[in-house]
Amino acid sequence: MFTILDLVQPDNLAEAYQILSDKQNNTILGGCAFLKMGKKRINKGIDLTNLNLSYIQEKDGFIEIGAMTSLRELETHPLVKEYYNGVLPKSVRDIIGVQFRNGVTVGASVYSKYGFSDLITALLSLDTEVELFKAGRMPLVDFLARPKEKDLLVRLWIKKTMRQATYLSFRNSASDYSVLNVAVSTLDNRWTIAVGARPSRAAIAVSASAMLSQDVLTSEKIEKVAQRASEEISFGTNTRGTATYRKALCKALVKRGIMEVLA
Repeated sequence: MFTILDLVQPDNLAEAYQILSDKQNNTILGGCAFLKMGKKRINKGIDLTNLNLSYIQEKDGFIEIGAMTSLRELETHPLVKEYYNGVLPKSVRDIIGVQFRNGVTVGASVYSKYGFSDLITALLSLDTEVELFKAGRMPLVDFLARPKEKDLLVRLWIKKTMRQATYLSFRNSASDYSVLNVAVSTLDNRWTIAVGARPSRAAIAVSASAMLSQDVLTSEKIEKVAQRASEEISFGTNTRGTATYRKALCKALVKRGIMEVLA
């Protein structure tokens, strides 16, 4: 269980960022779901409730998602259900339980760059950008590659397109974290394959995605693409599965994901 010496509720982002920067162990509080699982002594816990960052809306050709939006809101909102074959609701609907998803926030899930994140994998398959208070707006893939630093994730921007997508995961039990998860999408025959819970953070299978975007797709070509994805992505071993097991799962899930999108 974590300990908070002082709780603050800033009225604007600049104030929140200043408090965050003042001391190393000042911490932004999202839903606190994962803080509860460890032991941490927090000097100042920064509650963003007053900043009106819980929303999903359309703006300037994008779907804009505030950082304090819960995974449950993401799961049930009509707008995100309507686009990309509902890939975002699909990616979060099996995470633990409804009570848990009501507490966990989109901003905390993405900013923490969790390796087990189902949401990050789905977002990588879309045209997603993150907006940080200090560093500004950038593609999600660039954000994931950056070293960790003190900043505030303010919102996500997902370009509204006719992109077709699907999300697949394999779990040892219904309420467990993914052993492996995969998201596949296409727009104008430009494909993206994202693989997460490797168990390290999600990554795009760049070579396999490019290979899939070339020529006519046949059963043989799809098989080769799935094999390529399993070979270019690295896998590790933990209590949920071995690297070898994850590699085999990757090939099967990528192949199935491509077929689902084509359908």
